[in-house]
Amino acid sequence: MEIGWMRNRRPRQVLLFFVLLSMSVSRADLGPYSVVEETERGSVVANLGKDLGLEVGEMSTRGARIIFQESKQHLQLKVQTGDLVINEKVDREELCGPTEPCVLHFQVLLEKPLEVYQAELRVKDINDHSPVFTEREITLKIPENSPLENVFPLNNALDLDVGNNTVQNYKISPSSHFRILTRQRSDGRKYPELVLAKELDREEEPELRLTLIALDGGSPPRSGTAQVLVEVVDINDNAPEFQQPVYKVQVPENSQVGSLVATVSARDVDSGTNGEISYTLFQPSEDTGKTLEVNPMTGEIRLRKQVDFETVPSYEVDIKATDGGGLSGKCTLLLQVMDINDNPPKVTLSALTSPIPENSPEMVVAVFSVSDPDSGTNGKTISSIQEDLPFVLKPSNKNFYTLATKRELDREERTEYNVMITVTDLGTPRLTTELNLTVMVSDVNDNAPTFTQASYTLFVRENNSPALHIGTISATDRDAGTNALITYSLLPPRDPQLALASLVSINTDNGQLFALRALDYEALRAFEFRVGATDRGSPALSSEALVRVLVLDANDNAPFVLYPLQNASAPCTELVPRAAEAGYLVSKVVAVDGDAGQNAWLSYQLLKATEPGLFSVWAHNGEVRTARLLGERDAPRHRLLVQVRDNGEPPLSASVTLHVLLVDGFSQPYLPLPEVAPERAQADSLTVYLVIALASVSSLFLFSVLVLVGVRLCRRGRAASLGRCSVPEGHFPGHLVDVSGMGTLSQSYQYEVCLTGGASGTGDFKFLKPNF
Repeated sequence: MEIGWMRNRRPRQVLLFFVLLSMSVSRADLGPYSVVEETERGSVVANLGKDLGLEVGEMSTRGARIIFQESKQHLQLKVQTGDLVINEKVDREELCGPTEPCVLHFQVLLEKPLEVYQAELRVKDINDHSPVFTEREITLKIPENSPLENVFPLNNALDLDVGNNTVQNYKISPSSHFRILTRQRSDGRKYPELVLAKELDREEEPELRLTLIALDGGSPPRSGTAQVLVEVVDINDNAPEFQQPVYKVQVPENSQVGSLVATVSARDVDSGTNGEISYTLFQPSEDTGKTLEVNPMTGEIRLRKQVDFETVPSYEVDIKATDGGGLSGKCTLLLQVMDINDNPPKVTLSALTSPIPENSPEMVVAVFSVSDPDSGTNGKTISSIQEDLPFVLKPSNKNFYTLATKRELDREERTEYNVMITVTDLGTPRLTTELNLTVMVSDVNDNAPTFTQASYTLFVRENNSPALHIGTISATDRDAGTNALITYSLLPPRDPQLALASLVSINTDNGQLFALRALDYEALRAFEFRVGATDRGSPALSSEALVRVLVLDANDNAPFVLYPLQNASAPCTELVPRAAEAGYLVSKVVAVDGDAGQNAWLSYQLLKATEPGLFSVWAHNGEVRTARLLGERDAPRHRLLVQVRDNGEPPLSASVTLHVLLVDGFSQPYLPLPEVAPERAQADSLTVYLVIALASVSSLFLFSVLVLVGVRLCRRGRAASLGRCSVPEGHFPGHLVDVSGMGTLSQSYQYEVCLTGGASGTGDFKFLKPNF
């Protein structure tokens, strides 16, 4: 077989060209095997396992089977034993007719790995048919003046057997006038000729009856008989003669019924009835008699049915011309059927592997064979597939081909391929056969899950309810089936001190995240952890993403007043000289809020005063100042109730009481007395007030220094447990106060405040002296 590759300018195709009559076989053929026709079903022909060198059971594992080009499976392979047995009775005459030897070709296919062996089965003939004459009685008209040794051909007998089992000899009943000769045609058929051995005398014996016997060469031989009636006629001394002894003609196989094949012509010099000629087919075979007919008057030979080159490529038949006197002559017609391209290629699929796993290296997908019963160029074929497919056609043994992958396939890129195998012959016009194959690609776990985001940021408001759904993470997997099922999990945190298992949990099926307990913004403002997504393939693939949880502040902390202290045993009294002008700074209320942001923005308001209109509180910084000039008639002692409110929703507040004492001058000592003190205490001298004020200031300064040292030591040792002073961020509204850093005091005052929370609800603070 020759393989040719052809190219087209537009789509580039891989073309396979082969010639069925010449190809080097890669492996030796099996057999030939032989079987006698009519052998019973189930009879063992041979053992293929031994011929292939395979052990018992190996035939099954390698997927051995036999393939016939015809639809009938004459043989059956028992893969368990390797025996090749008869599948049904074989009739040689039905399969091959007169063709000898009768050979059935088949292939032995081993799929794992792929191997194809050519084999043939020869059907031996048995003598199961007797010779039969087409005419039970043959009539001959022989002139009485026929010369001795004149030969008169007789119709031959037909025997469906071949070889020695067909007609081998002819005999005739004893006669003094005739003897029989057995002749052989070029195609091997034997026919009898009657030879005149003694002159005839019509007046003495007008007719003779003979028995013609046909014998075959079987053992025992079979025979058939026919009666020969010889009519002795008057003298007709000129037999018809054809213009040429042999007529050679060619007829296309697509010729219509009734088409003229040839015209034969003979002449007879006799006159009258003896010169009238009629034409007949002489001893035609059964098939020839059904195919050709001759006009007895004109000698025109026409088709009775269409001829088929693939069935019978040629015909040979004698034409007999007989005159009215009984004399005859003959010629030979050699009819050659011309092949036309009337048979499209035949594609037989022998094996198909589908689905095929993705990422597999080059592998065989299908095995098929191509045949075309036409001859010459009409029987040469070209095979191709689409150019844009990752497959390639490769020639195998003789007319077998394999469809294999050119590269690894990716199921995520394409799940199935429709491969159209196109086989075209080289005849005119070209005939094409197409075979469509659907090749599925099975999934392999080669894609790890992919999160929709590399990181997720979730917001949770503090004081949430336990088991609250706080967000969902999601991952996808391009694989299919079990390989695409994803399981979510929490990965160990990188911070060993983060108790992640007590904070959040994850739904392993859908990636939903839940808060296991209420979160406290003041204790934990943010935390992050990693989540994993693992598929269920083998081996399993996984990926991870970062989740950052931000706790949103809620207004759950009321403002806390740092100054003046509310838990002191004696109230704190502020001294104001009566000579103070309007806007004099009496004191400053200092407060903090444990919340953040807007919830920590504070505003101050004077709720109640002993003498309304005398003092005012600045809303944005808590400074208490005189609203007007003090007079002699103003009461010396005043009680102010100041409210501190945050900006949360709903707002929370705290109140503080501030005691103010009006004095004539700071040089007058003064000792603050309870409000229930007798009236005579108001008349103490100014010296006492001044002494007490100086002592208080000195004590406060010393206390502040000690607190500063203690706070710094506490910050170093208990940084993780101490709450930092909440500092509102961002722009402050005009009516709010910022208590961080420099604060909103005037340039001549600066406070540093630190609140330490405890179970007792008390706090320590540090109040530095003013800067002038």
